[in-house]
Amino acid sequence: MRIVFSTGDIHGIGPEIILKSVLSRPSGEDTYVAAGSFKALEFYRDLLGLPVELRRIDGPDAIAKITPEPGVLHVLSVAEPETIQPGTLSRTAGEIAMRSLETAAALCRDGLCDALVTAPLHKEAIALAGYRNTGHTDFLADFFGVSSQIMLFVDPVSGLKVALATIHEPLSKVPALVRAMDLDAFFTTLAGSMRRDFRLDEPKIAVLGLNPHASDGGVMGSEEATVIRPAIERLSGAMQIDGPFPADGFFGAKRYRNYDLIVAMYHDQGLLPFKVLAFDTGINVTLGLPIVRTSPDHGTGFDKAGKGTASERSFLEATKLGATIARNRTQTTE
Repeated sequence: MRIVFSTGDIHGIGPEIILKSVLSRPSGEDTYVAAGSFKALEFYRDLLGLPVELRRIDGPDAIAKITPEPGVLHVLSVAEPETIQPGTLSRTAGEIAMRSLETAAALCRDGLCDALVTAPLHKEAIALAGYRNTGHTDFLADFFGVSSQIMLFVDPVSGLKVALATIHEPLSKVPALVRAMDLDAFFTTLAGSMRRDFRLDEPKIAVLGLNPHASDGGVMGSEEATVIRPAIERLSGAMQIDGPFPADGFFGAKRYRNYDLIVAMYHDQGLLPFKVLAFDTGINVTLGLPIVRTSPDHGTGFDKAGKGTASERSFLEATKLGATIARNRTQTTE
């Protein structure tokens, strides 16, 4: 598989964890390409003494001729900074991060790469660069013309998977968004992804309630009775899906161990327990795109940038999973 990395904010830990991840994959099964700043990758390689061989790519067409080699990172330069200042907020770094992302996404769209793994970007830096996107997910949705992308979080160590019904939305908007959702289509898409991307023939799905105690029979809200439970009942003959469960008791009693996928109604309901359980190994997967996209479940780490202390574990796991999903999709279509 050909895996392309977007380099993220070059003043953060993105270049470091990319370089370390290449060193941590010694088998040479896959080819690694970085779209971004050659100068930044070279800067951090030399600063941190990381023995990665960097090779420039003249253009996208050259990618098809690359063969896997351990410890080699091929770099397609899309923009170069005048200076590199680890740990600092910069308009230039934000611009390079977004140009890197756009180029990497195009390489996957055009079939030159099989999966995209995105290094962290800084929302304020990309705003300074004039972008209105809040992050990778909505940029990629706009780029591919997709309106129904899904955020899935995966821990490869425990197998825990958490999907979000709503993503980066204020709590005040969540109930109306849930009521307006086509939950049947949403759950069906998730089940299909579990089968295609993760090779789970009969995935077991648990759905969390929206309200405290899953509304306690309507005492604390109506969405469970009017929206969530009816969707689950309609689909129960076609898939293994249960709920809605009170979120606190579900995680407190470790019932998540009995399911392949947990669906949370809003961001913190799903991400708070997930990050408690899988902070160092968690992976973000964007479903609903025409390409494979994964990323580490952490930020730019400005406080660690340039110090050599950043852990590549989450990025490495995202790279492995991106390659696995790409292989699974290829085998499914054969």
